[in-house]
Amino acid sequence: MSDIRLVNLTKSYGEGNAVSEVNLEIGEGEFFSLLGPSGCGKSTTLRMIAGFIRPTSGQIFVGRDDITALPPERRDIGIVFQNYAIFPHMNVAENIAFGLKLRKMPKAEIARRVEAALKQVGLVGYDDRYQRQLSGGEQQRVALARVLVTEPRILLLDEPLSALDKGLREEMKFWIKDLQKKLRITTVYVTHDQDEALTMSDRIGVMSKSRIVQIGTPQDIYERPKTLFVTSFIGHSNVMDVTVARRDGDMVVVSLDGHEMSARGAADLQPGTQAKLVVRPENILMGAALGETGPRLAATVLSETYQGAIVRYRLKRGSQEIVAERQNQAHVERFAPGTEITIGWDPGWSEALTA
Repeated sequence: MSDIRLVNLTKSYGEGNAVSEVNLEIGEGEFFSLLGPSGCGKSTTLRMIAGFIRPTSGQIFVGRDDITALPPERRDIGIVFQNYAIFPHMNVAENIAFGLKLRKMPKAEIARRVEAALKQVGLVGYDDRYQRQLSGGEQQRVALARVLVTEPRILLLDEPLSALDKGLREEMKFWIKDLQKKLRITTVYVTHDQDEALTMSDRIGVMSKSRIVQIGTPQDIYERPKTLFVTSFIGHSNVMDVTVARRDGDMVVVSLDGHEMSARGAADLQPGTQAKLVVRPENILMGAALGETGPRLAATVLSETYQGAIVRYRLKRGSQEIVAERQNQAHVERFAPGTEITIGWDPGWSEALTA
């Protein structure tokens, strides 16, 4: 059974829609991310779930309950924003206890819950510290503890890592995911950072221009993009103009500058259709790494860029520039700029999309 269900959820401002007819089901205990660029509607969707924004139309269900018209305090939902909003005049324990005091809980129960929350977020012994004595990551843990202590049914996280530096973001995203797994709390996470979404999520909903354009596991979203937007927003891709020659079962045969090759392709790609062939840089095969199947195309190495674990190549093939990435390993062949090489890819790792 779905823990959260959005039915034709829409929010309009004037003549434009911030969110357009979003339909979505999120399972109990699932970590679901809304991913997209600024202005795509992901935070508006989150705030409608929380109750801070009233939908223009559509419904929001938690379990079997329609909560569309309920005020935020009656939704049993906790939310952590980008700005942690730690009260500077209160210590850590007082910050965490704030919501419980508003609910007028007994002091003994508040103390018990605060102690348990400090253990959950790894801040035992921080009770008497104030905001100025906490790092960014510690402040974020306090903000999470203040929400978790109320034992909400749903946890909403709105860009919670964007204010942290890169190293701390890397640490915190694994910490949050581990905590969510341990608590098994249904979580909706809003981010514009593809690495966060791919690392943390059970499933991802990619948003563009107020709509969800694809829903799937991180592997689905990365390896089987359904649109050119998803392809370009999630990672880097080589995109080549092709013509669909014919269908071949679940695959299509496309023509690239006179070379015919197979690729995965949706059912709406019919013979004669202009399309875009998408191949990720890590799937470009070079030199001796070429397999027995797939295209073989002549290319010239323009540049080789050392990036630690990865070596990135810029290649020229006719008028097309292609990027290839290879693991930096001692046995892996290297190519100097100016080298004439043969490149290709496994057809199963290429995707033909509507142009």
